[in-house]
Amino acid sequence: MSDVILYDYWRSSASYRVRIALNLLGIAYDAVPVDLLTKAHLSPEHVARNPQGLVPALAIDGRMLSQSLAIMEYLAETRGDKHLIPDDIDAKTRIRTLSYAIAMDIHPICNLNVVAHVMEITGEGDQARLDWMQRFIGHGLAGFEALLDHQATGDFCHGDQPSMADCCLVPQIFNANRWGVDVSGFTAINRIMANCAKIPAFTAAHPDEIGAP
Repeated sequence: MSDVILYDYWRSSASYRVRIALNLLGIAYDAVPVDLLTKAHLSPEHVARNPQGLVPALAIDGRMLSQSLAIMEYLAETRGDKHLIPDDIDAKTRIRTLSYAIAMDIHPICNLNVVAHVMEITGEGDQARLDWMQRFIGHGLAGFEALLDHQATGDFCHGDQPSMADCCLVPQIFNANRWGVDVSGFTAINRIMANCAKIPAFTAAHPDEIGAP
């Protein structure tokens, strides 16, 4: 078994981000699935890895890391990659802004635990979930598209090399497609997605490549 172990769930956005980053950096790892549907993330074994009872958790360099953005920043710092997160303060700030727009604004309110509670308190079942996902993912991506209207946007979210922002965008579009969000009008997003799809690091991390546990 590899010294690097990723504890993840195949359809988790946060796990998907980290898989992309590991692939971009050429870091070999073993994946250990944590099945969210059977609540394996709440088991004492997994809570010992991540006290929040969330995925992913990454064992690396004798450490156990959690929180996908913190993991990606650690990888960028320790593996010397200056594309994932550049040293330049303006570039770094913009990449963080784009990444946070997804990971801190869109993702939390569309987390399945949140949406399950919405379904419960509204009593409207699957329709409430669909309406909620389409509203908040669509609104969030519209804001992200506006952020891309910037001179620093290139083939990817920032410049012409994939960064942490692209690692966040690709899983969010996967979720948008899953919930039937109309993304056809997001010109910059769709162009960047097409460029990411040409890179094996992104395609190998896709949930369809990982498969359900």
